[in-house]
Amino acid sequence: MRTVYNRYAEVDGRRLFYREAGVPGAPTVVLLHGFPTSSFMFRDLIPLLADRWHVIAPDHLGFGHSDAPPVEEFDYTFDALADLTAGLLRQIGVERYAMYVHDYGAPIGWRLAVARPDAVTAIVTQNGNGYEAGFVDEFWAPVRDYWQDPANDAGVRQALTLDVIRWQYLNGVPDESVVCPDTWQHDYALVSRPGNDAVQLKLFADYAGNVPLYPKLHAYLRDSGVPVLAVWGRGDGIFGPAGAEAFAADARDAEIHLIEGGHFLLESQLATVAGLVDRFLERTDQ
Repeated sequence: MRTVYNRYAEVDGRRLFYREAGVPGAPTVVLLHGFPTSSFMFRDLIPLLADRWHVIAPDHLGFGHSDAPPVEEFDYTFDALADLTAGLLRQIGVERYAMYVHDYGAPIGWRLAVARPDAVTAIVTQNGNGYEAGFVDEFWAPVRDYWQDPANDAGVRQALTLDVIRWQYLNGVPDESVVCPDTWQHDYALVSRPGNDAVQLKLFADYAGNVPLYPKLHAYLRDSGVPVLAVWGRGDGIFGPAGAEAFAADARDAEIHLIEGGHFLLESQLATVAGLVDRFLERTDQ
């Protein structure tokens, strides 16, 4: 098993953390995490991919071990997070790569792909939404209320509580005992740092800007023909199975798998997901 290195890089004056492992000179896979976690969500996947691929998994600014400047000092938007990710990849010499996106990692990844279509060799989306069909109304209703009126923040603040973070890990999982409690405790501790609630609320507000970008994503998928693997927890209460199936409309020969599990599929179906990803990358001319 290859060593996983824990590294830092300064990009545009911000210190970003990333995990790196794999075969020197091998094709690169960039893992982009979602809310409310960090590259920690990939801790078990990285070693399974690193025997054949070069793997990079950054923490977005405001998450994990990366800097988390207050909102008064940094304008947290998905555009800004994508720019920082692009800067990190340039700095460490990654020019072409496959991407694995989850949750927040999806709108970051879509921006990277649309900006530089030639750089992205393949896309794995694991509960990473790109279509309005994917939104589960029950979860998104309070978020949409917040988009309309920032004073309506009670609902979105619930997403920062231990109970709701725990729910994100367990919803849709047939056997909850396979999910380690360290996951939600880890994430809750980090989003509970002083001032981080404002960071997360800023990103919840900015998420509204991702939906108007979906047509650009769909055009990119059609025009580029980039290979797409959608591997999705069937029981996800945030982005439902329709979000996975929608990729078939625009991605050429999209490979779609609905798996018994929830939003954090790697916690309950790691071996299944890793096998699908490894085989997909092998046959998509990495």
